[in-house]
Amino acid sequence: MTITKHYDAIVVGTGGIGSAALYHLAARGVRSIGLDRFPTAHNRGSSHGQTRLIRQAYFEHPDYVPLLLRSYQLWRELEKTVGRTLLVENGLLLGGPVQGAVLQGVQRSAAIHNLSIERISPAETTARWPSIRLPQAWEAIYEARAGYLFVEECVRAHMEAAIGAGAHIRHGVTVRSWQSVTGGGVVVRTDGDHYTADRLVLAPGSWAADLLNLPAISLRVLRKSLFWYAAEPAMHTAQNFPCFAFDDPNGFTYGFPAIDARGVKIAEHTGGKPVHNPLQIDRTIDPAEQQRVEQVLADYLPGKVRKRTSHEVCLYTMSRDSHFLVGPHPDHPRVAIAAGFSGHGFKFASVMGEILADLATGNASAPHTSHAIGFLSPQRFVNL
Repeated sequence: MTITKHYDAIVVGTGGIGSAALYHLAARGVRSIGLDRFPTAHNRGSSHGQTRLIRQAYFEHPDYVPLLLRSYQLWRELEKTVGRTLLVENGLLLGGPVQGAVLQGVQRSAAIHNLSIERISPAETTARWPSIRLPQAWEAIYEARAGYLFVEECVRAHMEAAIGAGAHIRHGVTVRSWQSVTGGGVVVRTDGDHYTADRLVLAPGSWAADLLNLPAISLRVLRKSLFWYAAEPAMHTAQNFPCFAFDDPNGFTYGFPAIDARGVKIAEHTGGKPVHNPLQIDRTIDPAEQQRVEQVLADYLPGKVRKRTSHEVCLYTMSRDSHFLVGPHPDHPRVAIAAGFSGHGFKFASVMGEILADLATGNASAPHTSHAIGFLSPQRFVNL
């Protein structure tokens, strides 16, 4: 084993969150290196599959909204830096029971943060988007500022910008362990070299449970399927069809307009199969999963979406309460943690990069960010 050059900061994991952290660190002049076993924008983790939703009226918790507003700003700034589109605001139609937790949560966040949303009836929904049919007992909420991110392009953009700002990258490197060093700093051990740094950012995605060194924190990995179906182009492009989500009694399903020849994309947010080893994933189609999404299409987009054209698998890393783990390591203040994004974290990647850069710079004994992330603190599980 050899010890390579010392860095100001090491980022473990260069997926959606880690690539953003690496960029924000490098943009501040921090001598940084990103370590990952896979190449940029790979398909082995959680940040791939063409698109991810982005929205502001966040039903999961209103405290996410300020982070989202900043995230939008940072995605737009990144677009200017790399010179290409990353975020498309084509709107989101969310349908479900009037008193359901999803619609109620959207309205709560919108009211608290004065966000613009539109409540519309099933009949009004079909009048605006003829291919959509919702149960008469439901209601729909339309959020015009919502839309989608080009997920792989976002990761590539952050990495491109990070390299442009002076960051180093090492792919094909498996991180085995890390530890704090007496007197300050950290050492990261890989299957090859050792790396040392003043600060460490852990953003290892589905490998977080093995790398956080926090036995009190339990994380589950779930296998999730993404499906694409051929659709009538005139009715289902981003110019005339929104992203959609249905709070169905059988689960929560979401989807996207036809962006390319694969057509409409649809996936289940609920459910998922437990994964014991993220390196060994069954990527074949589960007939039961396919049947469920096709039933959703038959129920709410009847006759308009046809043959399956494509399928991919990605991973959710679930915390116990489905909220993120972001903050200083409870036992090691020089280590910042970003984990457990529970299938709804990618839209936050830009602001998480800024937050992690805050935590990995400044006072090493009392890491701080101006963003309100107390509700995401890893300490909430350690104190149980």
